[in-house]
Amino acid sequence: MAAIVFSLVSEVFAESDPGAATAPDANKPSALANPLKPPTQGSIPVAFLISEGAVIIDFCGPWEVFRDVNIPGRQDHPFRLYTVAETTAPIRAGGGMKIVPDYTIANAPAPKVIVIPAQSEPSAAVLEWIRKSTKNTDVTMSVCTGAFVLAKTGLLSGKAATTFHAAFAPFAMQFPDIHLKRGARFVEDGNLASAGGLSSGIDLALRVVERYFGRETARSTAYNMEYQGQGWMNPDSNQIYASAPAPTAEHPVCPVCGMDVDPATAPKSVFKDKTYYFCSQDDKETFDAAPDKFVNATQKR
Repeated sequence: MAAIVFSLVSEVFAESDPGAATAPDANKPSALANPLKPPTQGSIPVAFLISEGAVIIDFCGPWEVFRDVNIPGRQDHPFRLYTVAETTAPIRAGGGMKIVPDYTIANAPAPKVIVIPAQSEPSAAVLEWIRKSTKNTDVTMSVCTGAFVLAKTGLLSGKAATTFHAAFAPFAMQFPDIHLKRGARFVEDGNLASAGGLSSGIDLALRVVERYFGRETARSTAYNMEYQGQGWMNPDSNQIYASAPAPTAEHPVCPVCGMDVDPATAPKSVFKDKTYYFCSQDDKETFDAAPDKFVNATQKR
């Protein structure tokens, strides 16, 4: 019944297109850059790579986008969605959600789209699966600090990418050969793409839908989801995060993650006669291991 109702709503939207009446660029013709060609038959396989601690919105946001795509007159669903992990043992995602992966990296169907959310440290086998699979993907996309996982494959070397705004400094230091774009909602470079933090993955997924099926299909998908964000049409729409907050004596900022901290309770270190405060003991230890790098990175923001 829900599927029938959804289909009817989609058909009504396709005829009336209320989103087009309110979108700021609705009356402007636009040529789609970097279009993708969907298969003539069958669905587009989308693999969601997960492991312990996977951030729920990072993969569930894009999952919902791909699930909600409706092509009028088409009987089968345009995307086939499945989860992949190193094993099929249950994992605990962020907040304790228990998930049993559909496939392992050894038996997963070959994907045309890979979604990599923020998650635990990847194994060598997982990194190799990403490398091999990406040879034949239309899009391999990271969300939030999933960019670290994608970067560790070496595939992003010499390319552009973005990540969660609080991870800009460590990402830039860990991967100096990647052109980090601060203030980007998402970045596309060849068949690789990266989204900013958390909800940015929804926008990148809508952008992928647009590349396959056009702007009106992406717009109707957003409308049916009641998603009003329009960052998927503007990759540079995260400019609020382009510059880190300026620290003050009363409101210091963690030099590792860039977040506000409470100096009364936060861990601290003294470097070159200046006191630095941190969001966590882990951030303090990371800073203490290479304070010069973090101070220099902070000054360049």
